[in-house]
Amino acid sequence: MAEEEKTILLTQEAYDKMKQELEYREGQYRDEITERIAAARAEGDLSENGGYQAAREEQGKNEGRINELTVKLRNAKILQAPKAGTVGNGSVVTLELAGKEMTYVLGSRDIAVATDYDVISPESPIGAAIMGSKAGDTVSYATPTGREISVTIKDAKPLQS
Repeated sequence: MAEEEKTILLTQEAYDKMKQELEYREGQYRDEITERIAAARAEGDLSENGGYQAAREEQGKNEGRINELTVKLRNAKILQAPKAGTVGNGSVVTLELAGKEMTYVLGSRDIAVATDYDVISPESPIGAAIMGSKAGDTVSYATPTGREISVTIKDAKPLQS
């Protein structure tokens, strides 16, 4: 069953980091795993060879990550964050929630590779509620349990690399 491929919004920095990881996994790391498999295979009986089994498992995980990165990079679009004061994909947003101020980046979870901020997905209830808001706005959203929560946008600025 083919999964529908959708556009992945990334900052330039996140795109570059994912590309570097892909190059490492396709080159040096793949070669290291191949060498470990060959060394374990040379030890003899493969059915009880833990090193061989572990290396083969690592090879499978690496190939899976290579495929994941390839698809994400192929479908990536470099986002242009909205201007300061407006909340959108790529915004660093400071929110006041239940009397506490918290700062997040609004965007794809894949942005997290290039930032120290926690990420809020625009598809999440809070992400959808704050999308398009301006600094100073108070919006509310329903939690999955049905509880209504208000949040105030204290600040919104573009994510800087």
